[in-house]
Amino acid sequence: MHMDNRILFGADRLINDLPAEVRKGKWGMITNDAARLASTPETRTRKAFLDAGINLTCLFSPEHGLTAKADDGESIPDGHDTLTELPVYSIYGNTLRPPVKILRELDGVIFDLPEVGTRFYTYLWALSHVMDACEYCDIPLIIPDRPNPLGGDLAMCEGPILDTRNCRSYMGRAPLPIRYGLTVGEFARWLKNKWDMNLLLHVIPVDNWKRSQQWPDTDLKFIPPSPSIHSFESALCYPGICFFEATNLSLGRGTDAPFQQVGSPWLDPVKVLSLLRSFDLPGTEWHKTSFTPEQDLWKGEPCNGVRLIITDRHALEPVRTGLTLLAVIRNLYNTRFQWKPYSTVSNPSGKNHFELLVGQYYWRTELEDDPVGFIEELPDRLTVPGWKEEAEPWLLYS
Repeated sequence: MHMDNRILFGADRLINDLPAEVRKGKWGMITNDAARLASTPETRTRKAFLDAGINLTCLFSPEHGLTAKADDGESIPDGHDTLTELPVYSIYGNTLRPPVKILRELDGVIFDLPEVGTRFYTYLWALSHVMDACEYCDIPLIIPDRPNPLGGDLAMCEGPILDTRNCRSYMGRAPLPIRYGLTVGEFARWLKNKWDMNLLLHVIPVDNWKRSQQWPDTDLKFIPPSPSIHSFESALCYPGICFFEATNLSLGRGTDAPFQQVGSPWLDPVKVLSLLRSFDLPGTEWHKTSFTPEQDLWKGEPCNGVRLIITDRHALEPVRTGLTLLAVIRNLYNTRFQWKPYSTVSNPSGKNHFELLVGQYYWRTELEDDPVGFIEELPDRLTVPGWKEEAEPWLLYS
């Protein structure tokens, strides 16, 4: 990639051309250690902003904390950032949004978190709460934008669109598909319009990113936004394999390939592969595997499983792939397979985790009643009619 058309994040651009009004005010920032500059991937953006003359007075930390390494769903305490010497207020603990008392002392907020392009990843909804709070306090919100690692091809979006009446939660507060194809900045523009918000929103676009580009096409280093999304491959499989959080199988957390393999001590990979391969899942190859997770379910116990190898990342349909695997295993193991609660800060009881992930209330019952019929209907049910038209006015890239 030539230097003149290399990708620069909104954060790089903000530093290179700092508006006077940003230089003047007192700012809070929602961020973590995974938010780096494109120009110097070792530099955390919060430090770069301070060094550039932005007067940051406090930080807010989302799920996984400021380090981006805390466990999934774990409560994050308030703290102190040794890198910037700033106080850190958690927005994934006793509260899920920046406290009004603190926002009242600020002239504005900057939101810079790397997203993974999947509706139920919580950073999007942290942003939605920040948007609510900034609107309420009548202060501006600046979003230095970043590429969507899964790309921005709206033809590759996968549903279902969230049923906000029955499945609204911290993993989804607005009618978005699971794979939605927008950047964080585009999502904020769409949501502001959807919720008819009176919000002073300023998005700083990425330079030289095209919608057709997935992360490997950017020539940029992949920085894990949370512990188990430690590679682009895990990020791409995540929209489908994450459904296994709601079951008694391991999805590979605490192994070298989280979200790329699924297993348990009782699974027979040969049996699973034989049925799984009868469904035509584009961009995939399946292998039997064995692994011993170091965390989560079946920690320290050898598991037999199946491993998803991506043969064509532009053809892979991760949501369909994950739901197909889930229905195949449910079909073969209707007594051994079980649904289980998944407790998090935002859903302490852990109930209805599958419903909240998939965003549809009756899909679990339909999957249970007729797993094979469920699989056969997926291609139609995961289309998102009208989404492209709805998203188009808010796009920043072609």
